[in-house]
Amino acid sequence: MRRFLEIAGFLLTVLGVCGVVRELTDGWFELMGLTRFLTENVAFLEGREVFANIVIAVLGLVLMIVSDRVPKT
Repeated sequence: MRRFLEIAGFLLTVLGVCGVVRELTDGWFELMGLTRFLTENVAFLEGREVFANIVIAVLGLVLMIVSDRVPKT
């Protein structure tokens, strides 16, 4: 479980940071636009793409922190 949380947290952090970079450069990094799926298909996130990507990155960091508190098995 610990390893899964670490990997999921790392992937969410990378995706969130890539999404922020993509939004701030006006889509220059199209290859890293996996979070675009979420931010463009959810109506209440329209116009808040940078904020949504920051939240995704922070969620990934939180998962990595929480994974350190899970006991090894």
